[in-house]
Amino acid sequence: MQITSSLDNLLTPTAIALGNFDGIHRGHLEVIRPVLASDNPALYKTVVTFAPHPQQYFTGQPRQLLTPHHERAIILERLGIQQLILLPFDRELVKLSPQEFIDRILACQIQAKFISVGEDFRFGNQRAGAATDLVELTAQIGIQTKIAPLETDGDSRISSSRIRAALLAADLKLTQVLLGRYYSIVGTVVSGQSIGRSIGFPTANLQYPAEKFLPRQGVYCVRVDTDTQTQLPAVMNIGKRPTVNGVNTTVEVHLLDWDGDLYDREIIVYLHHFLRTEQKFADLTALTNQIQADCKAASEFFSY
Repeated sequence: MQITSSLDNLLTPTAIALGNFDGIHRGHLEVIRPVLASDNPALYKTVVTFAPHPQQYFTGQPRQLLTPHHERAIILERLGIQQLILLPFDRELVKLSPQEFIDRILACQIQAKFISVGEDFRFGNQRAGAATDLVELTAQIGIQTKIAPLETDGDSRISSSRIRAALLAADLKLTQVLLGRYYSIVGTVVSGQSIGRSIGFPTANLQYPAEKFLPRQGVYCVRVDTDTQTQLPAVMNIGKRPTVNGVNTTVEVHLLDWDGDLYDREIIVYLHHFLRTEQKFADLTALTNQIQADCKAASEFFSY
């Protein structure tokens, strides 16, 4: 799969899904599906998103992402997308009128022949263009545009903000319903302080993107994919490790009944169940006893 932020290095012509797609939740999938369904083999199945996120550009504040770009690419490639374009969201792009955005970016550089957007999509300077305008303006130059209706869960719209709220509440059932999959964290295993190993519970310390949105701190039942194995049951802790006077937030994964070397390897962690909040224990013995209980609870949860 090609990932590019350069408009001079694209696979063209394209069928594109256009939007922010942070989270790639069920609503986003409705926008992406028409592109995946394209039966024209000459068109590269492409997702076009913005970097940085428009809200980050306008507020000047870093934005935590449900799916940083690398993780987003992993998910999209598994769906069947061939190209991810990270359209630079900068002053030059912001100044473009809706017509200029279509002519210069979509038609000329991306060479889109088919476009799919969500019902609430806006584009052009001052967000002047609506999805219906995109349909009308692109039709004039022979580009077909499809508008995907907003996806709802009951009476409520599925949105990235609802997923964030569910994750902060450690409501993984709702998170899974809204995403249509388990929430994941992708990172590289790096060396840590080896405290877990010293008490009999070696952990994989995960180096994850700084912009990754983390759920509520605490202990989780998770499954792990490595580059050679999938769906390995594990326990994960997200927090500051107060028992050993930790300061920074860490993500540590202990694989159940597994032995091997994961250093410098990329893993994907899927969150299945929230066990408990992080707490400070009197000493390492008390911490060890609790980790044993957490591993037993995870084993029972996964019924193995």
